[in-house]
Amino acid sequence: MNPDRREFLDGERPEDVLLFFAESAVSDLGTLSQHGEAVGNGVSLVLDAERGRSAFEGATGVDPMTLASAAMDAEGAVDLESFEGDCPVTDSTTPGEHAPRFVFAFAEERNEDVGGIYAEGDVIHAYAVCECGSVYSERWVTSAS
Repeated sequence: MNPDRREFLDGERPEDVLLFFAESAVSDLGTLSQHGEAVGNGVSLVLDAERGRSAFEGATGVDPMTLASAAMDAEGAVDLESFEGDCPVTDSTTPGEHAPRFVFAFAEERNEDVGGIYAEGDVIHAYAVCECGSVYSERWVTSAS
């Protein structure tokens, strides 16, 4: 794992976003991999928030805030180390592979005033689009908190 991604996952880069694009999600993975980290079945990038949102939307055609709104009520599992996930819609009505097609994630610093998990430490928010087309999310307190 490259240092940028490790720092992001530890909550040390709240001004950045983490993006993941599976091989199936973009036509030119080679160009993306020149700017990011090649991982298992795709590419991961850690970019400053504004540039990252723009890059995500440019590569996927999906506004990341629209994705977040759509995915926040569908809880699944998003692993930002292996880029595997557990799509919450894995039944016979949604055929096909259930793996993250792309992921948008950001870190939010500890905020005791908000309470809940935000008072416990820095929180990672991850939003995924599955290969089947479903969207889902997960959030957790960083292990470094």
